[in-house]
Amino acid sequence: MATVELTTANFDEVTSQDGTVLVDFWASWCGPCVRFAPVYERSSEKHQDIVFGKVDTEAQQELAAKFDIRSIPTIMAIRDGVIVFAQPGALPESALESLIEQVQALDMDDVRKKLAAHNH
Repeated sequence: MATVELTTANFDEVTSQDGTVLVDFWASWCGPCVRFAPVYERSSEKHQDIVFGKVDTEAQQELAAKFDIRSIPTIMAIRDGVIVFAQPGALPESALESLIEQVQALDMDDVRKKLAAHNH
């Protein structure tokens, strides 16, 4: 599956569904973003069961502000509508694959319990 362009119009709809969504916050003028793009694209072709989204921080400044994106690229992982990972910096392919494995292996009931406890 090719990457999906995420905008303020479709972000919540795409990221609130069950399953895993990876989001790459990027900009065309960002060298590390441009170098990371082919790694992200290859991974999207390997993992057909995951949505790979891209947010152009120049065109979608409102989304970048909403998630307090201060450095790009920033990778965010969302599973079953819950943000489970967000970190700036381009990842080498092996680290991206490791992140995907870890996100897929999460016990989401446990994650939700911890979030509920943390928010009280």
